Amino acid sequence: MTAWEGHVLGLDDCLTEVMAIPGALDAMLVDQTSGMAVAISGPPQGVDAESSAAALTETLRATMDGLARSCPGETVRIDDMLVTTDKGHHLLRFLETVFEGPLVIYLRLDLERSNLALARYRLLNISRQLLT
Repeated sequence: MTAWEGHVLGLDDCLTEVMAIPGALDAMLVDQTSGMAVAISGPPQGVDAESSAAALTETLRATMDGLARSCPGETVRIDDMLVTTDKGHHLLRFLETVFEGPLVIYLRLDLERSNLALARYRLLNISRQLLT
């Protein structure tokens, strides 16, 4: 059990914990319904966080639609998504929150310094603490 397990995380603490994941470069919480950034860890220079949040939301909607069409009649629930590019790993963790609506934790990881299994595990635990 880590030091932060055992207490409820607020939105303010969530990104601090996410950014403590080894290899984390930047992160944000995105409202999946509106496509707006709820919290930002400090986007990379030259990146518009609001545009990024909106584009991520559209990507998520397209992915969910595609999965629903490929599995007709089944309920498709995505826990997380991973996209690896030549610049880094992009990890998204879906949250059904008691806040305003469904949120997504977006985390960009360094290719060389990150451990994907550890990052997924830590995001799962962070999301559980946030939802408690």
